[in-house]
Amino acid sequence: MLSDLGFNRQQSAHDETQAPNQQHTNYFIAPWFYCVETICAPCGVVIAWTKFAKAESSTNILKFLDSVYPIPDLQPNYVCINKACLLLCTAVQHGVWDWCNPAPLNGSAPNLVIVENDKQGNPHYKQAFNTQACEQLNAWIGGFQSSVNKMNVENFNWTMHSLLFIHTQQIIKKQQKKRNNNPVLRAEESDEDEEIDG
Repeated sequence: MLSDLGFNRQQSAHDETQAPNQQHTNYFIAPWFYCVETICAPCGVVIAWTKFAKAESSTNILKFLDSVYPIPDLQPNYVCINKACLLLCTAVQHGVWDWCNPAPLNGSAPNLVIVENDKQGNPHYKQAFNTQACEQLNAWIGGFQSSVNKMNVENFNWTMHSLLFIHTQQIIKKQQKKRNNNPVLRAEESDEDEEIDG
């Protein structure tokens, strides 16, 4: 999943008309950088992040994906993003990143489309992929916006990297706690460990 964290849309102190007694500083705010783009696993673990200058364009997104996944065989099977149609169009035009049908009904993508029964027992197709992980990350990191907007670029990079590391560690702890509290998952892990040892 890709998501942009809107640390943006504020006029730069560098470009403002300075009052005579106002100190001139260079802060991390637009127009130098438009937003922070993240790649998250569906569980919420942050895989990568970068800053986008000026725009969250399809070309910038594809370049970011290529920098994180330079080997086609290691690219994710699916990418979920709110600009998917525009991104798909750009990818097709440039002949890069073969994209899937987001709603295949032939059972080839059970992580995207599932069959669910309504209250009357009638089967219907339902989107299985959930984008809440990115929304939760955006909401959490957005709480730091007023602080990071007043940082220089180096401090911002360090702070953002640290915050995303902390977020990822929290997600991993929650997943481990779920596994520890779920006997079925514990049994499956034990079986996997035995297969590896054996």
